[in-house]
Amino acid sequence: MTVAPVPAPRASAPRTLRPLVGVLGAMAVSLTGTRVSAIALPWFVLATTGSATMTGLVAFVEMTPYVLVKALAGPVIDRLGPRAVSWTTDAVSAVAAGLIPLLHGLDVLPFWLLLVLVGLVGAVRGPGDLAKEVMVPEAADRARVPLERATGLAGVTERLASTVGPAVGGSLIALVGPMAGLTVNAIAFALGSLVIGLVLPAGMGRPAVAVQPAGGAAGPEEQPGYWQMFREGFTFLRSEPLMLTVIVMIGVTNLLDAGFMTVLVPVWAQESGGGPGAIGLTGSAWGIAAVCGSLIAAAVAHRLPRRAVFFAGFLLCGAPRFLVLALDAPMGVVLAVFAVGGFGSGFLNPILGAMTFERVPRHLLGRVGALGDSLAWAGIPLGGLLAGGAVALTGLIPVLFVCGGLYFATTMLAGLRPEWREMDRLRGRGRGPAGSVGEAAEPGAPDGAAAVGEPARPTLST
Repeated sequence: MTVAPVPAPRASAPRTLRPLVGVLGAMAVSLTGTRVSAIALPWFVLATTGSATMTGLVAFVEMTPYVLVKALAGPVIDRLGPRAVSWTTDAVSAVAAGLIPLLHGLDVLPFWLLLVLVGLVGAVRGPGDLAKEVMVPEAADRARVPLERATGLAGVTERLASTVGPAVGGSLIALVGPMAGLTVNAIAFALGSLVIGLVLPAGMGRPAVAVQPAGGAAGPEEQPGYWQMFREGFTFLRSEPLMLTVIVMIGVTNLLDAGFMTVLVPVWAQESGGGPGAIGLTGSAWGIAAVCGSLIAAAVAHRLPRRAVFFAGFLLCGAPRFLVLALDAPMGVVLAVFAVGGFGSGFLNPILGAMTFERVPRHLLGRVGALGDSLAWAGIPLGGLLAGGAVALTGLIPVLFVCGGLYFATTMLAGLRPEWREMDRLRGRGRGPAGSVGEAAEPGAPDGAAAVGEPARPTLST
């Protein structure tokens, strides 16, 4: 028995932007709610407990199940379909997130129950985020847009959420209090669930279909088991040197980014006298420039040489921001470096997403994407802990220099490996159900008309 991918829309099928708008809309509301919560929840814990340790524990409890459950969710997404997983997990997240302000208002929210609810949100959010990513290439097929453009628009959506969410969260905290931000998070999850369940056209986001070798329909008993599906994803990922190299590199940069954002920037703001305002200014400069970079990437990235632009983007967004803080540069210079870095980061996900989307058969989307994302995110829960310990031992400046050097070495020296030459080789091509390279699609035809296979990209947090 083999597992066949869901067929892509035929080139003769009518073009429709509804699926792409629906998926991006669901991503926008759920990601914005998450970013609002990322400001409101730590502030709520800090304000109610007065403990930085408990605040860090809440973040750890949310992100650890996010990574672990996401790693195991791939076969479930492939079997049930990304659409069903997305709206279901968003609905559960809405209930769990909504219980926090409700129970707090009733004065029946002990700290242990807060940890349980936050952990539940993290556990179901991982599969939900991945399920939306898995539907992006199918939405691109139906809209007949290049993969770089579709992933670029997804990147714009993520960058906008990362820019708007903290601003909204900070404003709500100042005007109403942190519970308002957590309520907005619950509402955003509910809206995301409704968009995926009601707005997307019928037949989109279906599960992979099990068939017999002769082509006859398979009964339920012939469906592959969970661990067999998991093993198929692991085996495929292990056979892709370029994807493995990308995942390892992004895993290291995500760890460094997590330490930078959660510890190094706040400590720099405190020691430099800039305070929370400096954190907001640097974040805004980065976010606005990243949105601009993502918009340009969505428009022209499919015409650019991937490898050169990819490493140029990492050169701009990586080591310079660590070094400019270590050198105690004036705020104007700091903002300029952050803006240039954010602009460069806007090109990364569209190129990386399109490159990886071309390499994996569609029936492996969920399981390969789950493994890749989880490996790439594995260091994030530890980033703040390691950065905090290092600063306590040696001080801020040495840690900034060391982290900047590690970032440069990881992104630039890793680019000398021979597998990076594959980044442009399969451009415009896809893999069929068996993993064979297909012919390039006709210009104007939907990606997938030539048996394109596309995985979820390893998630970047630059």
